[in-house]
Amino acid sequence: MASLEEQIAAIEDEIRRTPYNKATSGHIGRLRARIAFLRLEREKRSRGKGGGIGYAVRKSGHATVALVGYPSVGKSTLLTRLTGANSQAAAYDFTTVSIIPGMMDAAGASVQVLDMPGLVPGASRGRGRGREVLSVVRSADLVLFMIDKDHPDFRGLREELEDAGVRVNARRPRVIVTPAARGGLTITSTVKLTRLDPESATGIAREFGLHNGSIVFREDATAEQLIDVLAGNRVYLPAILAVNKSDLLAPADRAKIREQVKPFEPIFIAAESGQNLDELVLALVRALAFIRVYLRPPGGEADRVEPLILRGGSRIQDLLARLPPDLGKNFKAALVWGRSARFPGQTVGRDHALADEDVVTVLVQRGRAVPA
Repeated sequence: MASLEEQIAAIEDEIRRTPYNKATSGHIGRLRARIAFLRLEREKRSRGKGGGIGYAVRKSGHATVALVGYPSVGKSTLLTRLTGANSQAAAYDFTTVSIIPGMMDAAGASVQVLDMPGLVPGASRGRGRGREVLSVVRSADLVLFMIDKDHPDFRGLREELEDAGVRVNARRPRVIVTPAARGGLTITSTVKLTRLDPESATGIAREFGLHNGSIVFREDATAEQLIDVLAGNRVYLPAILAVNKSDLLAPADRAKIREQVKPFEPIFIAAESGQNLDELVLALVRALAFIRVYLRPPGGEADRVEPLILRGGSRIQDLLARLPPDLGKNFKAALVWGRSARFPGQTVGRDHALADEDVVTVLVQRGRAVPA
């Protein structure tokens, strides 16, 4: 019987040989679903065998950035410039022998930057310890891609992350899958489906062993998006792209790179000299979407000197996680002033989404307000 890798390779070859059109789209969708299912099986077997030696990285600060690039594009130099961390590096391939963390200040937020071994073609299949590296990428908050004039294949880097279940600058599809024990599979939608018909969706679901239950589309999703939801192991991360050693690039070379990496807007830097690193840091801050939350004691004024730094989309629950444990344990409600509140001093619960420059007071079960 063919191995998982051989099965995946055979299906990939069939996809390449099948012309894509309306008549074949359903068949190709099922083939892609089969590949996704086999990759999940490969991951399970790898974990069952111990998965090899991984990298242990403790996340720190307000966010973690993963430096992703080929060997020798200058990741270690960039880490040193941004954080002062000493990453073992030299002017030849494969010099970063482990994952080196460093901390940088970015608009008042502490950002952890991880310098990792360079990815090589086939990393998602385990080459060059790629699976271990990609597992660290999956746990990051942002991907900082890095290429240079000698390693310009940005598409290859993205494909390695795609194969590892990492979706950059994308959001989770609005597709709800509910398995059931019996009754068959029903496909419904709240919008008009133009990119995936119910028959094809049913075929894809069956590749994952889903024969009973329901799939509800709340957006005009593609076959790939449905596969992502069924796989259940995708992570969605913001990402930016830096082009290093850009001081050696002619204007025509820059224009060519801009065209090749669309829809990304590349930031041209020179890590060795520090050129354009301020622009890179600003792009990181924008992509991480930090918000500032000011804490207010009962009857007092908000502390606008030292705000809590949270990620965009954070809720009261995330704020409580940054406070002494007894506040979260005895939490009763919170009072919120600011853009996220319908009116000043609104009483909210743990699921309330916060906005930049909100002011918050936490109320606890003891019957008195405690400053957050």
